[in-house]
Amino acid sequence: MRVELLRKETEAEFEQFMRSHHNGSFMQSLSWPKVKNNWGYDGIISRDSAGAIQGAMLVLLQKAPFFGSSFMYAPRGPVCDLNDRAVVKDLTDGVHALARKHNAYLFKMDPDVLASDEQFIKLTTELGYTYNKGGDNFETIQPRFNYRLNLTGRTEEEIFANLTQKTRYNVRVAMKHNIEVKACGKEMLDEFVRVYKTTGERDGFNTRPKSYFERMMDAMGENCRLYLGLYEGKVISGAISTQYAGKTCYVYGASDNDHRNVMPNYLVQWEMIKWALEGNSTVYDFQGVSGVLDESNHLYGLYRFKRGFNGELVELAGEFDIVFKPISNWLINLGIDVNEKLAKVKKKLRKK
Repeated sequence: MRVELLRKETEAEFEQFMRSHHNGSFMQSLSWPKVKNNWGYDGIISRDSAGAIQGAMLVLLQKAPFFGSSFMYAPRGPVCDLNDRAVVKDLTDGVHALARKHNAYLFKMDPDVLASDEQFIKLTTELGYTYNKGGDNFETIQPRFNYRLNLTGRTEEEIFANLTQKTRYNVRVAMKHNIEVKACGKEMLDEFVRVYKTTGERDGFNTRPKSYFERMMDAMGENCRLYLGLYEGKVISGAISTQYAGKTCYVYGASDNDHRNVMPNYLVQWEMIKWALEGNSTVYDFQGVSGVLDESNHLYGLYRFKRGFNGELVELAGEFDIVFKPISNWLINLGIDVNEKLAKVKKKLRKK
């Protein structure tokens, strides 16, 4: 085994590995830093004795103001056999090399590994990581609970028949009301962002600007689609999905306050599932939900909607950290906490 840092001449090989590995993620693609353009990036490669890539990891980099140190983050990394100790150790050695190169104070990763995978958690602890399981809502950077629909060996007819009765009914309601679902280009992003901002105001989450989605569609090309649901010619629903490494992921969604009774969101999802089947995806990932499955939880409605497609709730392990500069890490986290509290106060004041 040998480890190396990403070079320009190995980027194509790195990308091919990410795209073809069953643990690959669009957030580990070299397209992703083009979307997150306020971050730098680097990468790590582990090779076997024959020179073939056995594991890899894209690492995003962000400088901390005033400190000159970097935060290193591998979203849904590493990509490898996560129980292969030699490969995981190789990649961890690469993390330490990157930390020296970029003067890092903290490295964080959140691999696509189940919370029940005690072997991986034990392995990372032995390699010097601090394990942070995180909460049951959305406290971690990436959602810890995802809702996923297995598509392997299943036809469109079988999947539709397996939806809950209520969800099948709602898809048909949208069809009955002649909801038109279209895969659109960037020229329709203004309409998506309009509805997306309405959703953010209604549901209380911060929204991203149009430029972010433009970068996403430019960077990912045919692996990213904007779907819009129109009723009587007006956009009332929308979603952005990615298709990469055998998975189709529902990443951003939007729905207007008007005409919710015609159930456009259900038909938009169904059309994206059909795209997943066309692209030979093995999984349709609805992405994050709360792990608190209690109807009194204000996030329960999101779970109820996704659950109607009769997939599986997946609990991921959480985050794994290596702290290189404890004092810097403590001070920077303190500053982040203060800023977050101030932002919450400002948000409350704006509502008054």
